[in-house]
Amino acid sequence: MSRYEPLADCLQGRAVLVTGAGEGVGRAVALAYARYGAEVVLLGRTVSKLETVYDEIVKAGGREPAMYPMDLSGATDGDHRELAANVREKIGHLEGLVHCAAALELLTPLEFHPVDVWDETLKVNLTAPFLLTQACLPLLKEAADSAIVFASDECAGTAKGYWGAYAVSKAGLNNLATMWAQELSDTSVRVNIIDTGPVRTAMRLRTHPGAPLSFWPLPEVLAPLFVYFMGPDSRGERGRLEKAHEWIEWAMDTGQGGLG
Repeated sequence: MSRYEPLADCLQGRAVLVTGAGEGVGRAVALAYARYGAEVVLLGRTVSKLETVYDEIVKAGGREPAMYPMDLSGATDGDHRELAANVREKIGHLEGLVHCAAALELLTPLEFHPVDVWDETLKVNLTAPFLLTQACLPLLKEAADSAIVFASDECAGTAKGYWGAYAVSKAGLNNLATMWAQELSDTSVRVNIIDTGPVRTAMRLRTHPGAPLSFWPLPEVLAPLFVYFMGPDSRGERGRLEKAHEWIEWAMDTGQGGLG
């Protein structure tokens, strides 16, 4: 998929919860959704980063977002349900949920993989998306048209040595998203997956330290893809796994890759 240009108000009237909104892909997605008219709920672990994104949205003229600090590595089922209850109380509706938060502490052989890191990675990357989707589902079902988008990784489809709990969690995430898509096929909730590809995030720079900084396009290049799968133009899309590589290559070739 390439060359998709969203209409200026395509997300008007929609409330969308974005996890990992303080940095990287989550931040880029939150800013894009606000730019196209959505009321964004910013979920992240670090308050200062959420405040920065909040200020960016307001300064750009977007609707005032809501901030919800939460550490997904320690969040319980009750915490997720409390979040959904707060969204219902303060906003009253929810048309979108985007799972961008991810944990990748280190690359290491499975033989030496720390158990605590394994547990935390699966909690953030797999268990939290399950719990949060389950908690928000009643709100999403009430909407006439709603969408859930899971941000995935190419390692989910092909096992790669040394990627440990991260790769295992992303493979599980793809299966989780596909099951949600099948089970919600007769509802107003559509579920799709975006393999974000190689973009310039703190995680990418940590796992590929030898590559020049300018080698990776900024995560903002992915914004149109996430807008498409959240907005009305993708109403016929369910259970799709969209690989962003082609889009990134086109954007870079045409000077839209955000290489700065």
